[in-house]
Amino acid sequence: MKDPVLVKATRLLRQGSYNRAIKLLEPEVIRYRENFTYYYILALAYLHTGIFNYAFDYFKRAREVKGRDCDLKVLLGLAVLYLRRGETKPAVSLYLKVQELDEHNRIARKALKVIRKYSGTESLRLWADGSRRLKTLFPPPPPEPITASTFVVPLVCVFAAGALTYAALIWRGVLPMPIKLDFSTKRDGFSVVALELEERMKPVEVGGSYRYILTVGQVLDTYEEARNLFNKRHDELARRNLNRILESNASESIKTKARLLISYMDTPGFDTLKDRFTYTDVKKEPAIYRDCHVIWRGMATNFTMEETSTSFDFLVGYDTRSILQGIVPIRFNFSVAVNPEQPLEVLGRVVPISTDSGQDIMLEGLAIHQAALPFAGGN
Repeated sequence: MKDPVLVKATRLLRQGSYNRAIKLLEPEVIRYRENFTYYYILALAYLHTGIFNYAFDYFKRAREVKGRDCDLKVLLGLAVLYLRRGETKPAVSLYLKVQELDEHNRIARKALKVIRKYSGTESLRLWADGSRRLKTLFPPPPPEPITASTFVVPLVCVFAAGALTYAALIWRGVLPMPIKLDFSTKRDGFSVVALELEERMKPVEVGGSYRYILTVGQVLDTYEEARNLFNKRHDELARRNLNRILESNASESIKTKARLLISYMDTPGFDTLKDRFTYTDVKKEPAIYRDCHVIWRGMATNFTMEETSTSFDFLVGYDTRSILQGIVPIRFNFSVAVNPEQPLEVLGRVVPISTDSGQDIMLEGLAIHQAALPFAGGN
């Protein structure tokens, strides 16, 4: 059976969702420490996001895992990184090695032409600075994973067409209704993260230090509740359950499934966030609200705006200037205008932080609502 995490990561890579692939794979480095495909996908994701030092490290690790039978794509990945640095000698050596193994390799042939044309180191670097040109020399992603759905989908389409015709005939009274038809569907990812029998047989770890100690029944019930909440599109409630799993003595296999399920969740907007958590909820147990999305009202103070970021202290609940629930630092990874004289509503992602007194919270800001309206007086 195909590994669900690597299948998901490959699809994200082929869709161009490189950051999502990285976020899915990075926590699994111990589990996949001897897996070539894991390192190759991660290296390629970092290559496309422009984090070249990480890409180089993971391509090297992939080559070490593969040994003497190293995949050509890894050689191409290492070669293009040497080329970008202007280190032509190791780049040429790798491209020639690729041609020895595959004399018709299009990428190696093109790269060697580029090196011959721009033989000066500075000229080569100037060429490589054009990101679009450099990407033409990137190795290809892994092939689309072949799963049962690859063969089943065409068959399902045929049955679906027949079912629709049958339903139309029933609706018109041409045929009787022999059974009650169920057209319910499962959300993408729901079936992929179902627990296997062996995971259900051993759902907890023995020994170790954990924030939450759960029984066998609690682990299984909490996980299944999260799955069902996810299928009903209550992602934040599901995420809270899964965070409890991740902070507990649940088995590493179930934690991996929990992280995979989280990767299928959507980022909400102001009008799509179904589940609302208060500041008081989150402040009590920051760990189980990690990466949960919240919408809070308040005021901004100590405002700082830079070219690529904005940060301020958020006075939660102080939009009426009567009750201050707490002060939460917020950082946006982009520039956004804020009027510190007017109340605002913030959509953010919860980030637990460690302090001398325990755990506190900050927010990764995603969006702001602010209107120039008079303050509503509080009682």
